[in-house]
Amino acid sequence: MTDQLVDGFGRVHRDLRISVTDRCNFRCQYCMPAEGMQWMPRAELLRFEEIERVARILVEHFGVNAIRLTGGEPTVRAHLPVLIEKLAALGTDLALTTNGTNLARMADDLVAAGLKRINISLDSLRADRFEELTRRDDLAAVLAGVDAALTAGLSPVKINAVMMRGVNDDELLDFARYGRERGVTVRFIEFMPLDADGDWTNEQVVTLDEIVARIGGEFPLEPVQRRSAPASDFRYTDGGGRIGVVASVTQAFCQTCDRIRLTADGQFRNCLFAVDEFDVRALLRDGSSDGAIAELLQHAVAAKWEGHQINQVQFIRPKRSMSQIGG
Repeated sequence: MTDQLVDGFGRVHRDLRISVTDRCNFRCQYCMPAEGMQWMPRAELLRFEEIERVARILVEHFGVNAIRLTGGEPTVRAHLPVLIEKLAALGTDLALTTNGTNLARMADDLVAAGLKRINISLDSLRADRFEELTRRDDLAAVLAGVDAALTAGLSPVKINAVMMRGVNDDELLDFARYGRERGVTVRFIEFMPLDADGDWTNEQVVTLDEIVARIGGEFPLEPVQRRSAPASDFRYTDGGGRIGVVASVTQAFCQTCDRIRLTADGQFRNCLFAVDEFDVRALLRDGSSDGAIAELLQHAVAAKWEGHQINQVQFIRPKRSMSQIGG
C-alpha cells in the first residue's frame, strides 16, 4: 500500500462495493418499474478482468480490505465463480449480496471459488406478499437458498429486509423469529429514497427506534458497540443471536462510512447517494496506466460530500435507482 483513500473530512475508505450487472430476475416494486426498464448493452458492462484490475489497484495502492459483489442480481451474471476466484486471490474480506433465488444450486460453487460471507435480500416471509413485492412467486426458492448458504459453510449469513410502513412492517417479529430459529442475522433497513418510481416519502420509513422497540418488547435486546459498519447491531439478551438496523434516514452514519462503489458499467461513486460519477471504464479501455486510474479514484474520494442530507431541503436524489447503482 502506498497511500490511503481519504476524503476532505478525514474519512479513510477501505470498503468497495462492486455491481457486476444491472440485470435482475425480480422486478421489485421499489427497485425498478414493472415495465420499461432499459438494460445495459453487454459491451458496456465491465469485463471480469477489468473489475479485477480496479479492485487490485484499490487493494494494492490504497489498502482496501473488503469487497462486496452486488447487482442488479449478481448471480445472473454468467460464470460468476470465475470472478469470485479472481477477487478472492486479492486477500480481502469477500462477500456477496443476492436475492437468493439461485443459491440452492450455486452456493457450493461460490464457496469453492473463495466466497466467505453472504447477504440475502428478503422483504417478506409471506408468499402472497413476496410475490406482490417482487412480481415473482419465488419465496420457497429464496428460503431454500438461505438453507443452502448455511449448509455450504458461508458465515455469517445475513438477511437484508427493507421495512416499509404499511407494506411489511407487520412482519418485524416474524423476521426476528426466523433469524433466531435459523441462526441468521436479520438486518432491517430503513426505506431510502432510491426507489425506481421516485415515490419515496418520509412517512414510509420505519425507524430504528421503532424496530428495536417492537422486537425488544418480545425478545429483549441490548446494543452492541458501533464501528464503521452501516448497521447498528443489537444482541438478544437470552443469547438467541442478534439483529442489525441500517438507519440511513433517521440516524445517518456518514461520519463513519468507509464505502465506495463501482457500477456495472464502470462508473466510480464515492457515496450511495452521489450525484456525480467518475468514468473508470474509459481509462480501462484507452490504455491508461494503473497510476492514472489510481489518481482518478483518489480524486473521486477527495470530492466526497460530508453527508447525503436526506430529509434536508438541499437533498438531491440520485438519477439512478438502487438496481442500477448496486447495494
